[in-house]
Amino acid sequence: MRRFFAPPEYFSESKIFLSLEESRHLRDVLRLRENEVVQIFDGAGREFFCEIESIGKKETILKIVKETAPTAPESGLDLTLAVALLKGEKFDLVVQKAVELGVTKLVPLNTKRADVKSNDSGKKLERWRKIIIDASKQSGRATLMQTEAPFDFAKFISSASIIFSGANLLLFAERSGLSFSSIKTNEKIIAVIGSEGGWDDTEIDLARNQNFQIITFNGRNLRAETAAISIATILQHRFGDFG
Repeated sequence: MRRFFAPPEYFSESKIFLSLEESRHLRDVLRLRENEVVQIFDGAGREFFCEIESIGKKETILKIVKETAPTAPESGLDLTLAVALLKGEKFDLVVQKAVELGVTKLVPLNTKRADVKSNDSGKKLERWRKIIIDASKQSGRATLMQTEAPFDFAKFISSASIIFSGANLLLFAERSGLSFSSIKTNEKIIAVIGSEGGWDDTEIDLARNQNFQIITFNGRNLRAETAAISIATILQHRFGDFG
């Protein structure tokens, strides 16, 4: 069944209104018609079966039939990935796969060796949010992964213990780290992943001084986007719902 996104403010009693973009997709791409049934998720964890009541040029009106359980339940692991900015479509791929892997929040980071700098951050954030919605439709999630404009590495590291109180603070590095087995079980994890160029020594030292556990995987040299996706997968398997 086709799934569409409508934020909570697009709900009115027993009706849901689709945005111009979602309406265009429903009408012109999928060629759905009135009285057909679709699924709607609100990005906040709720999902509904709805009947198409009317299709207009600017909006579509749906009648709520009943609420249903989300197609894909959220993981019990509250996982935040903080990833150094990557060139072109590489970071877009990380955004898409992070949604599919059940990541709660994705934080883009400006690091000393980041592949790119955060020019036009507003446009990038808009693109990432669109990727998140599309990936949520495909993966069955009813809760949108959070993201934000690129964040300075030092500021993020320095504030993490306060913002993410009680979480495991992990920085994955190609050197100077402990084994993965040293990570203690926790329902909240912050995982920081660097760029293709790795970490500057001062960044590793700062993270360690701010109570981050430095973790090093042995045996493979991974591209940055592969590392981010792989680490999210391994953490979900070890501490989340992939076990």
